[in-house]
Amino acid sequence: MSAALGRRWVLGGVLCASLVAGGCSIGPAPRPLASAYDFGPPPAATAAAPALREPIRVDDVAALPWLDTSAMLYRLAYRDAAQPRAYADSRWVAPPAALLSGRLRARLAAADPAGVLGPGDPAHAPLTLRVELQELSQVFETPEQSVALLELRATLLRDHRLSAQGTFVVRVPAATPDAAGGAAAVAVASDRAIAEIIGWTGAHLRP
Repeated sequence: MSAALGRRWVLGGVLCASLVAGGCSIGPAPRPLASAYDFGPPPAATAAAPALREPIRVDDVAALPWLDTSAMLYRLAYRDAAQPRAYADSRWVAPPAALLSGRLRARLAAADPAGVLGPGDPAHAPLTLRVELQELSQVFETPEQSVALLELRATLLRDHRLSAQGTFVVRVPAATPDAAGGAAAVAVASDRAIAEIIGWTGAHLRP
């Protein structure tokens, strides 16, 4: 082996040892994992009388195309309210429409002893409830103050015929001006909206 070649081997070994000691950090450092949020545990059941007394089919909550994502959206109302933005390091564990679907069925099941069916259930139910998510974002009125804004449109069908339709808009102030505060406020807003939809559904049933 020549002296020059020997020196190359030595230099190569020193470089490799340096990389091992430094954790072999070649290339950019990995990005931290994003924080993932859901709507938290469901609210405690109340002792109120059931609002519904006949079977009802509850379709999966639909969403407008731009809301059919797990991104956590916010708007800067003081700058450009028409431009939705997404948190870079925070997201929902699933698209909000899916989270709302499970929440809605669970709350209806507690309010309707006659039974709640899913979209794939072969059993028949005269009533069908369809809900569409039309807005879900954290709206910053100032850099330090924000509210969770949730808008749902509900359609009630009886034997495939339109029985009632309504829009539900809920705003809940966020405790902190960040993703965690927005997620907590959205959870409260979702429970309030679902409670309103259940009451509205019960009010439109035949005596």
